Amino acid sequence: MADHATRPPLHTVLPPLVLGTATFNTQYVSNPHSMPYRGIVARALSLGVNAFDTSPYYGPSEILLGDALDALARPALPSTGSSPTSIPVPLPRSSFFLITKAGRIAISEFDYSPAWVRYSVLRSLQRLRTPYLDLVYMHDVEFVSPPEVLAAVRELRRLRDEEGIVRYVGISGFPVATLCGLAEMILAETGEPLDAVLSYGNFTLQNRTLALPWVDDGRQEADGEGEKEGRGGLSPLARFKKAGVDVVLNASILGMGLLTSRGIPADPPATDEGGDEPGTKFSLLAHWHPSPQELRVACKRLADISAAAGLRLESVAIRWAMAEWARVAATAGLGVDIATPGTGSRKVGVTVCGVTTISELEETVTEWRGVLSGLGQTVSRGDELYGPARQEKVLSLVRNELWPELRAWLDHVWDSPQPGYVNTRRETDRGTVPDDGVVTAYERSKQGRQTAQLTAESR
Repeated sequence: MADHATRPPLHTVLPPLVLGTATFNTQYVSNPHSMPYRGIVARALSLGVNAFDTSPYYGPSEILLGDALDALARPALPSTGSSPTSIPVPLPRSSFFLITKAGRIAISEFDYSPAWVRYSVLRSLQRLRTPYLDLVYMHDVEFVSPPEVLAAVRELRRLRDEEGIVRYVGISGFPVATLCGLAEMILAETGEPLDAVLSYGNFTLQNRTLALPWVDDGRQEADGEGEKEGRGGLSPLARFKKAGVDVVLNASILGMGLLTSRGIPADPPATDEGGDEPGTKFSLLAHWHPSPQELRVACKRLADISAAAGLRLESVAIRWAMAEWARVAATAGLGVDIATPGTGSRKVGVTVCGVTTISELEETVTEWRGVLSGLGQTVSRGDELYGPARQEKVLSLVRNELWPELRAWLDHVWDSPQPGYVNTRRETDRGTVPDDGVVTAYERSKQGRQTAQLTAESR
C-alpha cells in the first residue's frame, strides 16, 4: 500500500472536466432508471470525459453509475456461433476517475461519525463496483459542526492510509466562507491540507462569490501568488491557497437549473403545465430549488436577452463559467495540469457538469473544447465556431447585458442551511450502521485478499 505522501498531487491526475451524476436522481428526472445513463457514461468516455462525481445522497446515482461503468468494464461477449469482426475491449479501472461523498443521508439528516463514514465508503465501493475511490468529499459540510468535519476527514485519511480504499480527501458545500474556514481549520489541526474543495453554485454568471474580487467586472486581474484582497480581507481563492488546498472544483454552473431557458417557476405549480407529465424535472426543481421568487424572475429575463442575441441561456452560462473558471482557478494556483502543445503543460480550473441527455453532454463538451481552443489547444474539425470568437461574444453579452439586468441579484446567495434547520439524525443514532451485509462482505473480501497474499509470499 503506497504511502499517501508518495502519491502524485491531485492536480497532476484529476481531469479538468468532470461529469456530475447528481442528475441521475429523482430531483432532476421522474425516473432515473429510465434515462439513458449507460449511453451518457459511454459517450462521455468516448469524448474524453473520464471523471465522474456522485454521492449516496443522490438517490440511485451511485448504483446507476456503477452499472454503467461495469457494463463497459465487463462487456458482454458475442453469443456462441457468431463471428464478430472485433470483441469489445474491457474498460480498465485505471482509465477513469471516481469521486463520491459521505456524511449526508437525507435532506436534513447527517452522520459524520467515523463509523458511518467508513460504512458509507464501503457501501459506495459496492455500489460503484470498484476496489477503491479516487476522491471522497465530506458532503455539505455546513450542516454539521467543525469538530464533526474534522473527525470525518481524519477517518477518510485513515481509510486512505490503512485500508487503501480512498486516494484523495476533500470537502464540499455551498457557503464559501464556511468552506474556507474549514480548510484552514483542518490544516491547523492536522498539519495536512485538503486535497480538494468542491464548491457548487458559487461561480455562475449570476453568482460569482467564489472568485470575487478576481472577476468582479468581467475582466480578470492576474495575481500569480493568489494573494488578492477582498473587501473583508483575503479573497476566498487566496484563503484556499493559503490553507494548502490543492484543487478547488466548480460545480452547478447552471445554478441547479436556474440559468436555463426554461428556468425555475416563481410560483411552483402543483403539477406540470403545458402538457408535461406530472413529476418531470420541471415541477420537481420548482419545489425544492432554494432560490427566492424574485431571483427566478430575474433569471428568466436573462433567457429572453440571450435568445434575442441568438444564444440559449444554457450555452451562455456553461461557456462563461467554464472559460472564466479555467483561467481564474489556474491564476490562483488551484487548477489542474493539462498538456499543451509546444509548452508542455498549463493549469486550468476544474468544472463539474451535470447532464440528463446525451445531447446535453455533447453540447457541454463542445463548449469545453472551445474553451481549450482559447488556451492554445487544437480543436476538432467542426468545433471552430465554438472557439475564441464565440467566447468573446459570450463574455460581451454577460458583461454588457446580463449583469446589468440582474442588478441587485448579481452575486446573491441563499442561506445554507436554511433558518430553523435541525439535524434529524439523533445523536444516539450517530455511528449506528445498518446490518445489511456491506461491512461483512468487505471484511470477508479483505480477509481473502490477505490470505491470498500470505500464500503467495510463502511460496
